[in-house]
Amino acid sequence: MEPPAQPRRVTIVDVARHAQVSTTAVSKVLRNAYGTSPKMRAKVRQAIAELGYRPFAAARGMRGRTYTIGVMLPDIRNPFFPEILDGLTDALDETDYQVLMGPGCNGEAAEARVTEAMIDRGMDGLVLIAPVSPRSHLEQVAGTVPTVVVGRHGQSAVYDTVSDDDIAGATLVVDHLVGLGHRRIAHIEHAETDPARMREMPNALRAEGFRLSMRAHGLADDVVSTTYTQEGGYLGAKKLLTRADRPTAIFAGADIVAMGVLEALDEAGVSVPGDISVVGYDNTTFAALGPISLSSVDQAGRHIGAEAARLLLARLTDRGKPSAQVKLTPSLVARLTTAPPPARAGAGDVEGAARTRTGGGFPEPLRQ
Repeated sequence: MEPPAQPRRVTIVDVARHAQVSTTAVSKVLRNAYGTSPKMRAKVRQAIAELGYRPFAAARGMRGRTYTIGVMLPDIRNPFFPEILDGLTDALDETDYQVLMGPGCNGEAAEARVTEAMIDRGMDGLVLIAPVSPRSHLEQVAGTVPTVVVGRHGQSAVYDTVSDDDIAGATLVVDHLVGLGHRRIAHIEHAETDPARMREMPNALRAEGFRLSMRAHGLADDVVSTTYTQEGGYLGAKKLLTRADRPTAIFAGADIVAMGVLEALDEAGVSVPGDISVVGYDNTTFAALGPISLSSVDQAGRHIGAEAARLLLARLTDRGKPSAQVKLTPSLVARLTTAPPPARAGAGDVEGAARTRTGGGFPEPLRQ
């Protein structure tokens, strides 16, 4: 028995015949080109809907554009990256562009495979989120297709950048904790050894901002190097808990790191914030959950995504324009995971004490 024949793909010719117009008219409607009346556009769109016509991206690419934007994500498990994607897709909502994603897996080889695959498939532009690849590779990519690099500092003549002021963000954390009375503050960073990335990657700059701010307050800095993952936060907190003079506050370099920190503290029966205060970075939806209520630095992920879309659309319009660097100012959102250290908890700290759960590491919401 022969297999059933595959249905034939609806073509632009079919649409033209169904709408009783020329193929040129259909092409103009699809491209939003000048020279079609509202009545003509309505007829063509109705025919497209009735026939279920889908433009063939490869063919569109041969004529100029595929109307696809490739987004490279370093880690699909990090809850901050959907915030950027939401801002990006919202900003592109009124355009013909469609966002397609690929995982970079926090590695140069994986990033190269993803970006090259996107270029090979004719994507009109790329948004690379926190890429670890050398600048030479990023510039090679940007020389081929319009590119915006998100979450990485530094300046290039061929690609645009959007980043958060990570040193200022780390300073906000230290100032907040010192203001509460903490003196033994530890930071869990993502280990970085490459000299170029140490100058440009957000994790390295947050660690540098932490060190500078601690020294400005006359305090010794305490940095544990792991990874920006939940496991990294867990392992970092476990290491800090083994110290005789353990910290009274932990600054996790990302909210996903703070997840692991809270897990380790809860497992050890350490109260948050009664014994140890915890601050994250990114202000994700996880941080705002009532049972968690994590103090965190807000770097406005949706705003970052919207700025990336704006820069990329401008670059698609004018490939030769000067490169732009957008740096956003972060803010600190204080919630229930930070309070004065135990030594300062007294009559004036009733509210902070009321926020403290007596057994595990997760904060208990205030009760009326």
